[in-house]
Amino acid sequence: MMRRRSTRLHLASWTLLLGVIASGAASADEVPRGEVQKHEFAASSIFPGTTRDYWIYIPKQYDPSKPACLFVCQDGLQYDAPAVFDDLIAKGEIPVLIGVFVMHGRVKAPSDGALDRFNRSLEYDGLGDAYARFLTDELLPDVEKRQAADGRPIRLSKDGNDRAIGGSSSGAVCAFTAAWERPESFRRVFSAIGTYVGLRGGNDYPTLIRKYEPKPLRVFLEDGSNDLNIYGGDWWMANQEMERALTYAGYEVAHVWGDGGHSSKHATEIFPEAMRWLWKGWPAAVQAGSRSDKLQEVVIGGEGWTVAAEGVDAASIAVDPSGDVYVSDAAASRISRIGADGRVEPVADRPEAIVDALAGRITRNDGARFQLLPSADESPTGGRRIEARTPEGAAVISNTGIAGAESLVLSPDESLLYIADATSRWVYSFQVQPDLSLQFGQKYYHLHLPDDARDAGTSGLCVDRDGRLYAATTLGVQVCDQAGRVNVVIPTPGGAADAVTFGGPDFDVLYATSGNVVYKRRVKPHGVHGFTPPHKPVAPRL
Repeated sequence: MMRRRSTRLHLASWTLLLGVIASGAASADEVPRGEVQKHEFAASSIFPGTTRDYWIYIPKQYDPSKPACLFVCQDGLQYDAPAVFDDLIAKGEIPVLIGVFVMHGRVKAPSDGALDRFNRSLEYDGLGDAYARFLTDELLPDVEKRQAADGRPIRLSKDGNDRAIGGSSSGAVCAFTAAWERPESFRRVFSAIGTYVGLRGGNDYPTLIRKYEPKPLRVFLEDGSNDLNIYGGDWWMANQEMERALTYAGYEVAHVWGDGGHSSKHATEIFPEAMRWLWKGWPAAVQAGSRSDKLQEVVIGGEGWTVAAEGVDAASIAVDPSGDVYVSDAAASRISRIGADGRVEPVADRPEAIVDALAGRITRNDGARFQLLPSADESPTGGRRIEARTPEGAAVISNTGIAGAESLVLSPDESLLYIADATSRWVYSFQVQPDLSLQFGQKYYHLHLPDDARDAGTSGLCVDRDGRLYAATTLGVQVCDQAGRVNVVIPTPGGAADAVTFGGPDFDVLYATSGNVVYKRRVKPHGVHGFTPPHKPVAPRL
């Protein structure tokens, strides 16, 4: 009944199926019963001052000589999970797993005359990796300090393929966020009546899912048509948006829709089958899908990021006409060359064209040059200025009006100059006039931001022959169409991207730096650079 990618199941079918499950279940006396322990955790530095209860389910079959699989559940014990796990483990339908059921934190009031500070919405509804780090770095290590009543020590697998996470309402979006941020730690998600609405950013997920290069996640969604419709949004519509976005992007996703309200009643009924589906095929790894049409225009199947160089200064990146790539520190004082053959070697002779490119200066095919003047040389209006020089050496100064102007790149036809604003989400577009002055500047490219940031962290730009703009940002490489819209987000293995360019003999290898590591991957588009002749792309769809 469950099938790969998207599954539509009717409530009547589930009612029948649950009846079959119940009639075929082993009696309570035949099923080995696990134990449930209760503990308190009050030592978080990520959520300082909080205290919370948590429960550990340890199955009878657990053997500490082998790290156990894991299920983490928000809001404490739910879904009659210990009894369900007893039954499914006994039948061999899910692996032997340890359950951790954790409450949200609270900061206890200093007196009876004051309220506790409740952390549920902060921890659960917000985006970002804080809660995932809380689990992996703080709570789960505390769990592993415990032992079963018979003395068995608790050992948890660190492999995300061996870990599931789930919850209801805000606990559901929390579970999804933890897996989204840390797929190396959690790859199987159970989401019931999920709060993918405008409380603390969960409403962004249907858009982000469609744009991000897919992650290796398997997601089970549950909701009812009478779920909440309040100030934050419409839960029923939002969960359907999630299912459609996950399907569009090529994720393994199943869903069960009912007609219930905002409660866990329906989720409890379908929990056994949801667990069967989430763990099906284990230990085979959950794979990342890839169906987005915009992503397919850029990436090549099976061609992911690989390390081109590591342990090098890589604040800036440049390329020469042969396709060799150069990286350096911010001052371009220490330069390394990454050849098309993959060899990495220091550069001692410091060629002028490469030093200029590493410093962010653009030299056009006809010899015209563009550079940002130093920040101290801002205009009276507060923006950094651009100096252009004609092939004959005459200088033309233009005020950008952008105080945080950083990276520059020309459009493929060289009629536009794009300037990244390091203090916002915007990349500006200016038209280059015949005298090289800049006119008609606009906030043109609208980039995505991390949840806790005021800017995209844009620190590098490049373009391809089709007119796409590639921006190195905190979220990775954001790929925009000519109309200024982000189509694709490609995180690097290091997460953020510091600089980006096209290299290789055919300029079809995308290079991105992250810290002192340079990554590369072959892609479908071909990059263009200032030294190549102008190329007019096909007009975009508007």
